[in-house]
Amino acid sequence: MLTGKSVVVTGASSGMGKAITELFVQNGASVVAVARRKDRLDELVTSLEGAAGKVLAFEGDVSNIEDVEGMIDFAVSEFGKLDVLVNNAGVMDDMAAIGDATDEKYEKVFAVNVYGPFAAMRKAVQVFLSQGTGGNIINVSSIGAQHQAAGVVYGASKAAVNAMTRSTAYMYLKDGIRVNAIAPGSIATEIATSMGQPNVEGYTKVSPVIALSPDPGPATAIADAALYLASDQSSFVSGVILPVDGGWTSF
Repeated sequence: MLTGKSVVVTGASSGMGKAITELFVQNGASVVAVARRKDRLDELVTSLEGAAGKVLAFEGDVSNIEDVEGMIDFAVSEFGKLDVLVNNAGVMDDMAAIGDATDEKYEKVFAVNVYGPFAAMRKAVQVFLSQGTGGNIINVSSIGAQHQAAGVVYGASKAAVNAMTRSTAYMYLKDGIRVNAIAPGSIATEIATSMGQPNVEGYTKVSPVIALSPDPGPATAIADAALYLASDQSSFVSGVILPVDGGWTSF
């Protein structure tokens, strides 16, 4: 489905990003896998030897502009072009309500969850326009942008991702650039480790909402959605925020 496509995937060393990378490479894509943990990236590269596509590791932090621009330049240099950008890297807040939210947590979460995708989308769009053949951006958002399943900082960061998704899809519609977002619900990943010690009052308040969630889904469910959005089968789909949450948002 993705033979001949050049792809950048952030947050590729574990969880959803790893599952997306694996599925894309198995379906013929050439992928630059981006993450901070080089050892895990190397393991991923080794595990995909002999697959239909290929994967190259890029050690980088999406909150750093040099790394963001470097990962896309690397993909173009190695593969000759860029077709798809998957902004998957993300971190959690500590579940705090706004009265307890700290500047430190805001800056950390927004640096990764908002600035990272923003800078990557900007660079990717510039490359797409220079190539003149359109392009495809897939952002990983969260139902936390609308459900009270996390703190104010995380929810606001993912709402910003949704807004950037829709704006960019609209602004570059006539240039053949598609932009969509996947909004996972509860997925079995390591993102909770980025939370640190949760804010007790905030966690207590959101717990009844979290309790309504279906059992955590597999990371492969997000990869399957990403494969559809990255493929030509979704050629008439843009500006969509796609929930992949086991029906949680229907509650």
